[in-house]
Amino acid sequence: MCNKHVRTGMPEDQDDGMTRGERVRAAARTLREPRTAAWMADETGVSVQTAQKYLDQLVEDDVLRTIERGERTLYCIDQLMATYREIAVLQREHDQEELTDVLAEMRTKIADWKATYDVSSPSELRASIADLTEADDIAERREIASEWEHLADRIQIVRAAVNEYDWASERDTISA
Repeated sequence: MCNKHVRTGMPEDQDDGMTRGERVRAAARTLREPRTAAWMADETGVSVQTAQKYLDQLVEDDVLRTIERGERTLYCIDQLMATYREIAVLQREHDQEELTDVLAEMRTKIADWKATYDVSSPSELRASIADLTEADDIAERREIASEWEHLADRIQIVRAAVNEYDWASERDTISA
């Protein structure tokens, strides 16, 4: 008997041309918070056993990690490994000079926001919203604060890619 997907009514082995494993893997890579295999099963229209099988494979592959809460096992993104993978992608897709330029651009953008709004952090920029009355100004500062936080996170990753560029490039070559 075929499981039905709760939301789409699609059979377990057919949904947008993706296999059950592809659906679980794709959904797992977008997790924002720890989830159970049952939650993933519901989201992807597969059985709990199927979801758990593919989630456990992702744990073995260092894509996900598990957290034990009471008697429940939760799955979440392995942030350390995701960061390593992201650094490797940056190093393979960009040369060291490009990465250095991007790093400088991000720092300049943050410095400009600090000077323009006379604040030293995204939190201070958000706090300054209390003094505003114009909806457009409020929306602009919220958007900038959000982008500032994003850039602050990205700076750490790009900096690591630049710092370890030579070391990684040396190890990434195939010897004949």
